[in-house]
Amino acid sequence: MSIHLVVIDALNLIRRVHAAQPGEPDVHNTARVCCQALGKIIKSSIPSHIVAVFDHHSDDRGWRAELLPHYKEGRKPMPPELVEGMETIQDAFMGMGVDSLLSDGDEADDLVATLALKVADRGEQVTIISTDKGYCQLLRPTLRVRDYFQQRWLDSPFVEKEYGVKPEQLPDYWGLAGISSSKIPGIPGIGPKAAVELLSLYPDLETIITVGDLQPKWKKKVDEHHDLAIASKQVSTLKTDLQLGFNLQDIRYRPQS
Repeated sequence: MSIHLVVIDALNLIRRVHAAQPGEPDVHNTARVCCQALGKIIKSSIPSHIVAVFDHHSDDRGWRAELLPHYKEGRKPMPPELVEGMETIQDAFMGMGVDSLLSDGDEADDLVATLALKVADRGEQVTIISTDKGYCQLLRPTLRVRDYFQQRWLDSPFVEKEYGVKPEQLPDYWGLAGISSSKIPGIPGIGPKAAVELLSLYPDLETIITVGDLQPKWKKKVDEHHDLAIASKQVSTLKTDLQLGFNLQDIRYRPQS
């Protein structure tokens, strides 16, 4: 039997659905609309295996904040009613045959990346459901990223159009240009245009830092901030080597009657 694993970036889906609800926030209504979305995802993707991956709720900001103390600082916290109602939503997912996986110490992104690559690198099909463009660094023939809300594939042509680099160069791009929304600084004075130009000349950030013929307009900035660039790249790079503690059989999709 061929495998098609669908991985739901759960809070990415839930928070957007919740924010779009009219009137007074209602967790039960959010759960209902999320389940409608899940039903559409299942119908269109026909998964053999499916799981919803959640971030942990602890105050630990993880290893990325140790490298960059301002990482994701000031982000809008999850609404209290959503935090309190998360179990309700997870129970609703389980009622549809979709188990929930909670990250522990690492961000859900790293758990998604580890699980997705473990399956995709075996030649099996994986679809990640998320609007998070960070997952695009994982793209390969057996791994796709689907933006459910805009009904589009975040594929190689999308990355080329959006960023001007190859999917595998995205962490290098962010190491140079940063990500303002996540407080990832990159190299001050090097923006998207310069990052694209540099990565058209050199394959990765490490080469840019060590190369001997870097143009003067870039050399001073790179020399002064290469440590910040490396940290920015590390924070932008998804971990793919976490211990999962379960096997694929545990998340086989069994439609509920």
